[in-house]
Amino acid sequence: MSEREIRLRLTDVHKVYAQGDRRLEILKGVDLSLYSGELCALVGPSGSGKSTLLHIAGLLEAPGSGRVEVAGQRATGLSDRERTAIRRRRIGFVYQYHHLLPEFSALENLVVPQMIAGRSRREATRDARELLHLVGLGERMDHRPARLSGGEQQRVALARAIINRPSLLLADEPTGNLDPETAEEVFDLLTKLVQGTGVAALIATHNLELARRMHRTLRLRDGQVTG
Repeated sequence: MSEREIRLRLTDVHKVYAQGDRRLEILKGVDLSLYSGELCALVGPSGSGKSTLLHIAGLLEAPGSGRVEVAGQRATGLSDRERTAIRRRRIGFVYQYHHLLPEFSALENLVVPQMIAGRSRREATRDARELLHLVGLGERMDHRPARLSGGEQQRVALARAIINRPSLLLADEPTGNLDPETAEEVFDLLTKLVQGTGVAALIATHNLELARRMHRTLRLRDGQVTG
């Protein structure tokens, strides 16, 4: 794949919510492109629409108007089933809270999404073991989330997000619930995974120090993106 392959393109994206008689315009013609191997920060004041933008980029929510393309495939105007298929193949998600399945081990949390995508249990288990070793959890893969620290749980969440080899990784405050030292470790791991896989990553964060260490910073303010 080309070093500069576009993995996400938003073109003139608008989003309006109705609140009673009021119209709240969150996104006002957002344009952005994100490239393979790029770690990009998305910053902006609370309530500026960062999560809305991530939901639209991740095909969890439709824009009011505009165009969304993921890995060269137009995603606007598709059915729910078609958008779900793109999400499964092309997009990984990481949130502030890890959202791991509590009744499953770390290993099983990586095996399940692969099997949903159609892989055999044997293949899924093999790749899950390899990736958990890569993220430093080789000795903890049989532990359920409750027996893992916050940083370890977020490492599992990162591994789960890329286990199906997505083109695009979207993260909403992935270090926001961690202490500074653990946040640093998780960010370093995220950087390593982006560089190692060539995934394009868009990271919404309030941590400006981490944002400065990414390849690029996009600023969302008054419904528009700059940077």
